[in-house]
Amino acid sequence: MNDTLRALYETVLSRKEERQEGSYTCYLFDQGIDKILKKCGEECSEVIIAAKNGKNEETVLEISDLLYHLMVLMVNEGIRLEDVDAELLKRSGKTGNLKKFHQVDKNS
Repeated sequence: MNDTLRALYETVLSRKEERQEGSYTCYLFDQGIDKILKKCGEECSEVIIAAKNGKNEETVLEISDLLYHLMVLMVNEGIRLEDVDAELLKRSGKTGNLKKFHQVDKNS
């Protein structure tokens, strides 16, 4: 488990348990799931745009924003970081097990 992601998760969790005035994280919790999901969607779109523009520095910033908002979503929904880590570990053992996906036009 990445120590930085663990620390971020713990910080977000502490904001949910002990509200701090002026905290953006607390603001998101107060606004509820719709606001949190909206922010996740916005940040995801910003990652896509930055990557499409080939701006790696900007893409790193946007990925960081997305990871933060995903952590807020996880804490809000009671999803533990260990559960996501376990799922990723389980999937890492499936190398060479190519799934057949629905064919889509990747140019659109």
